Amino acid sequence: MKGPAKRVLVVEDNLDSVESMTLVLRDMGHQVEFAINGYAALDIARRMRPEIIFLDLGLPGMDGFELCQRLKTEVGLEGTRVIVVSGYGQDEYRRRSAEAGCELHLVKPVSPQFLESLLGTA
Repeated sequence: MKGPAKRVLVVEDNLDSVESMTLVLRDMGHQVEFAINGYAALDIARRMRPEIIFLDLGLPGMDGFELCQRLKTEVGLEGTRVIVVSGYGQDEYRRRSAEAGCELHLVKPVSPQFLESLLGTA
């Protein structure tokens, strides 16, 4: 791990993806929690106050765009970085994620080395 441990929230509805990403981030030394839908993510974020959120867009119920907009208006989460990690890489999705307040839009799969470099500079 390059920098100090971070509080990280992974929001992903695919259980295999969330499990593997959570394990990788914990192995790097970060404090990691996960949510499989937007409503759970809001509750966890309010309690955890993550420094960074890795967010899938295709969530059940509340999609990633709406979740990001809500997170950006939450008191206490103003400094939280929201990074999209999605299978949707088309320009339309990138534009919409930027408009929702996401700071970076990554397309799956993302290498553990890239995640580590992101967290080392976050």
